[in-house]
Amino acid sequence: MNPQMNSDKPANTGAVTRIARLFTVVILVALCFAMPKPARAGRLAADTIALFPKEIGEFAYADLKKARTLSWFPQLQEQLLPDRFKQFERFLASAGIDPNSQVEELAWGLVPEGVTAKTAAAGSDAVPTGEEIVGVALGNFNPGSAESYFKQQKLPTFKSRGYTLYAFGSGAGPDDLFFLFIDSSTAAFGHRKLLEKMIEVRFGGEEGLLRNDQFYPLIADANGTGTVWAVLNPAYTRLAMQQLAPEIQQFPEAAKLVTRMRNMIISVDASGALDGKFQAICGSTEDANTLGQLLQAGFLYKRYQAQQDNPEMAQLLDTVRVTPSGDRVVLRMTLSDDQVTSLIRKNIFAFKM
Repeated sequence: MNPQMNSDKPANTGAVTRIARLFTVVILVALCFAMPKPARAGRLAADTIALFPKEIGEFAYADLKKARTLSWFPQLQEQLLPDRFKQFERFLASAGIDPNSQVEELAWGLVPEGVTAKTAAAGSDAVPTGEEIVGVALGNFNPGSAESYFKQQKLPTFKSRGYTLYAFGSGAGPDDLFFLFIDSSTAAFGHRKLLEKMIEVRFGGEEGLLRNDQFYPLIADANGTGTVWAVLNPAYTRLAMQQLAPEIQQFPEAAKLVTRMRNMIISVDASGALDGKFQAICGSTEDANTLGQLLQAGFLYKRYQAQQDNPEMAQLLDTVRVTPSGDRVVLRMTLSDDQVTSLIRKNIFAFKM
């Protein structure tokens, strides 16, 4: 976990969440990011996105059904899946639901703590100091039999608009997670306050993510571009830069670029090989050109360093392409099955956020 995050809380699922570790390998070794090419996989229905509260600061998606067809995914999932989703999986399994066969897709949103609407915006240096999560698992469920089991176990429950929220823990702790069935194909999990907000969004009592005029168009942009994709707001973009490229803070001009960054869009397509695309949305075209130059220099330097000691890594860095495009910097790269397997053996995806 990032030392700047609240150490009293469980490991979080931030975009830079653990599912996003698929792209962090290149970010880590290259002083910044990297990843995939478009494929109309991983398209999340608009009515599912519409369930989420308006103030989400990071939104991410994973096509688990597709990921499980990959030869290396069984070895990767323990390093890859977020701790909170693992809790959710164990909770489902206790009720006789098999997450590996019945959960096909996963979407989640993070609401940051420690920032206000003003300090979360571009131009600030504030980053989240904690967060709450709300997510949905899509698949095939039998709510009736599962709920009968939960009642037998006398789990703490709460009612909201006719829905029953089941507590993972005591139901009284600030970090306790809750679970509910929205329907036979949608199960929701997360912190109680956000789940109740999700229910209110469903009934029209709260504004949903579709009404976030700045953030939702970027989600629509990313939707369908890969097996895994994520969109970060300015506060989470700054946090990602601090976590994944701490060296950039040593250079005042580069640090200013980071405070002006508006968003990140990351997508990963895993159709055998791992193809990644990363877009850094900067404060201006000039900022994008400058950041592009810094990234290209960083990759060249890292490749030079790796040539003697780590030829495997040098080969990976050869695949990275950095292209400024208007106010964005676009990075692309591809990892073969063998390269992904090698990185899994080195436990590189177990990097803790």
